[in-house]
Amino acid sequence: MQRRRFLSTAALGVVVQPFAAQAQQSTTPDRGPVLLTVTGAISRANRGVFDPALDQMMAKQKITFDKAHTFDFAALTALPVITIKPTLEYDSKPHTLSGPRLLDVVKAAGGSTADATQLLLRAVDGYAVGISVADARKYAFIVATRLDSKPIPLGGLGPLWAVYDADRYPEMAAKPVNQRFALCPWALYHIGVAG
Repeated sequence: MQRRRFLSTAALGVVVQPFAAQAQQSTTPDRGPVLLTVTGAISRANRGVFDPALDQMMAKQKITFDKAHTFDFAALTALPVITIKPTLEYDSKPHTLSGPRLLDVVKAAGGSTADATQLLLRAVDGYAVGISVADARKYAFIVATRLDSKPIPLGGLGPLWAVYDADRYPEMAAKPVNQRFALCPWALYHIGVAG
């Protein structure tokens, strides 16, 4: 019995030791799945070059890059949270949406927040819309991570939604509710920064 305990302890030490040493050397915590990738004119990359074999959805949507900044849910929710209450086109009722400012996400990736900078917002289904930083600022866009206090599910409008409170802007509120959100891709997964 002593021999078996020694052997299993020795074997365990061989396996655990390298992981413990690795954990001490690592300066980044474990990460969750990437939900958002920011590419283009950014200065804070935390991921390398586009891989056509592994970045299949991006390849199909003709996205390539030499560097990127990626965000998991924890990284996005660590940014300051803004709450908005727009009337949504899907049920014509007001809902509470919360998440970081779109421009805070761009800034966290090292992207320019100068008014002339262009942002291409892309959803998983390929829907893409370009907006200027000036418009993102004017309309106070957020990257919503929560809808009515719950994480937005994949398969619904999430897990991320680039959105603004259309009710607050007379030129948008004057439109029929089903025409107010053309600039707001739900299931957002990519932001391209140009400028």
